[in-house]
Parts: sequence; C-alpha cells; structure tokens
Amino acid sequence: MRFFYCIPIGTQTSGDLLAVNYGTLYPALLKLEQEGYISSEWGTSDNNRKAKYYKLTRAGRKQLDKEAREWEQTTEILARFLAPGKESA
Repeated sequence: MRFFYCIPIGTQTSGDLLAVNYGTLYPALLKLEQEGYISSEWGTSDNNRKAKYYKLTRAGRKQLDKEAREWEQTTEILARFLAPGKESA
C-alpha cells in the first residue's frame, strides 16, 4: 500500500471544496492511528521537508467500507424526505 500526504490529497480530491482545519485533522489522525485504522511513517515531501505519510490498514479499509455503506443508506433516507413521492433508483 502507498502512503499519502493527506492535506494535498484531501484538497485535490474535493476540488478545493474541503477546508482543512489542522487543529481538527491531526487529533483525528492520531485517534485513527491509535485505533489501528491507519498507520504512518515519516518521509520527505516534494519540497524536501519532513512530512508524515498515512495509509489505511486492513482494519481501516474494513471500517471505511462499513462507514461508506452507512453513509449511503443515510443519504438515501434523507433524499426520500427531501423529495417525497419520488422513489429512489
């Protein structure tokens, strides 16, 4: 598995719509690492600076899949409330 430097990846993936608050992000990453969902290692960034890189563990992939399924169910339920009378596909 490849390690990712999370800030650029997150903002690039969201089309710059995701605002990253460093004071929230790093405590969340620490918690995910302590729970065994991600692992990290230190490396050197493209501009030659020390950077911490993260990757999902097997347990993290399993949890992500579970959360994604739950999110999909939640958005389907909300869509039904927002568009009553229309059946979702």
